[in-house]
Amino acid sequence: MDAYENKAKQSGYEWIAGCDEVGRGPLAGPLVCAAVILDDAQPIAGLYDSKALSEKQREGLYDLIVTQAKDYKIVTIDVSTVDRLNVYHASRIGMIEAVKALRYPVDYVLSDAMPLEGLDLPYEAIIKGDQKSASIAAASILAKVTRDRYMVKVAKDYPQYGFEKHKGYPTKHHLHALKTFGPCALHRKSFKPVADAYKQQQTLKLD
Repeated sequence: MDAYENKAKQSGYEWIAGCDEVGRGPLAGPLVCAAVILDDAQPIAGLYDSKALSEKQREGLYDLIVTQAKDYKIVTIDVSTVDRLNVYHASRIGMIEAVKALRYPVDYVLSDAMPLEGLDLPYEAIIKGDQKSASIAAASILAKVTRDRYMVKVAKDYPQYGFEKHKGYPTKHHLHALKTFGPCALHRKSFKPVADAYKQQQTLKLD
């Protein structure tokens, strides 16, 4: 998992940040991006794609990352911004913002498949990077845990949708709730199932 970081160091780079995002697929909730600079003196075992880990594993690794990494930054992109920019551009902007907010002078960036035009730093966009790079995996875990915790918290305000279970992803239960109750403030109106539910809701009001 350190091959990409080691290759960058062999090329003369010192401060290497991995970045990733979580939340491009859900119909509701924010997009969360993170950037991490790992500490070679404190390696963290078990870093991998956050989606492939159990909740317990992610939570344990989250605690290790925030205490042992040299630096990290988590950026949340709200629903209105996702709708305005579209989720792809919001992801890119959020990842760039997270990298730029790191305290150390980052000189090379590894991203999970995302081209980072506008960053003004050398970078490498790695397909399935969260399965190949420790620092990208660490960023993935920070973003995933942060977003999941948020969705569990706001589920109390919108109990009819079951956000604590599916975290806003388009599961059968979520789609049924969306059709039954219509969208709430957390739903992304630019996403087709939400837009369709909103139109249905407006039609019912007119009738």
